[in-house]
Amino acid sequence: MMATIEILGKSVRVEWSEAAEKALNKLKTPLWVEMELLFSCLIRKAVRFRQDACPENFVSVTPQLKVRFRPVMTKACRISDLGGDETPLTDFPIKKPSAFVPKHLFIDNRRGQWIGEFQIAESGKGR
Repeated sequence: MMATIEILGKSVRVEWSEAAEKALNKLKTPLWVEMELLFSCLIRKAVRFRQDACPENFVSVTPQLKVRFRPVMTKACRISDLGGDETPLTDFPIKKPSAFVPKHLFIDNRRGQWIGEFQIAESGKGR
């Protein structure tokens, strides 16, 4: 499945597998997908899947799939702290966040687990 949405004035191609479509159809509430770009002493990309979220800044792909882009930063730069989800993050006040909006998001569901990846630059090759 595939759809194109707009985030901060930029087109984002969202693709999801057949397995993801089946899993989405079983959900009682929407799946909230966050494309997180962490700016710290390193740059890290992560796709976060949430069952509950504040709908602010999310874009509807389908009634069951909502997506947003969130640039974040750490309060301090300690590489040892960057491994887990417990790192305290804050929204990153980028002057032009649209320059970092991903071009492509892919979502799958394998063995009951949501997985995702996103690309900031065009890869030139299809999935």
